[in-house]
Amino acid sequence: MTTADGTTYEFRAARREDTDAIDALDGSFTTSTVFRVNATGEGFALREVPVDPPLTKVFPEDESDDEDGADDEDCASRTFVAVAADGGLAGFAAVSYSPWNRRLTIEDIEVAPGHRQRGVGHALMRQAVDFARECGAGHVWLEVTNVNAPAIHAYRRMGFAFCGLDTTLYQGTESEGEQALYMSMPCP
Repeated sequence: MTTADGTTYEFRAARREDTDAIDALDGSFTTSTVFRVNATGEGFALREVPVDPPLTKVFPEDESDDEDGADDEDCASRTFVAVAADGGLAGFAAVSYSPWNRRLTIEDIEVAPGHRQRGVGHALMRQAVDFARECGAGHVWLEVTNVNAPAIHAYRRMGFAFCGLDTTLYQGTESEGEQALYMSMPCP
């Protein structure tokens, strides 16, 4: 893929040698809006509200990195990477497939700050959807924090819709006070 500014990217399955770059990728973001959640007994509503000063979110290190999905040839999990022409990692998407409900879960998707707004995340999601089709998935599913408005907007543009809420998922973590939003889309 070549972007409008001439940057070229290669998209492929991750290899063992990509592990350190994946672990080192800066997945933080800054946003001037967040989604406020109003949960009731009958469901929930979201309202996008401004935050001043803008919120910067740095995700804690993942402590359960036993499996990276690199070189995994079955339909259990896979990690895809976007590599810039200079050889640097521009982003990655880690996915897993559950045959019992034909769900492909986007476990993690991150794009390095210098490569955002260039279609890298969208192209990584296309890689994930292609893999979902290979596995026979009926839908693609993900979880996102309510404060990650940039990602929520991107997922909606990609065809995802809200399908659930967990107000307790982050209790006792560095993300306490945030709510987990679940989004899904049919596997095209």
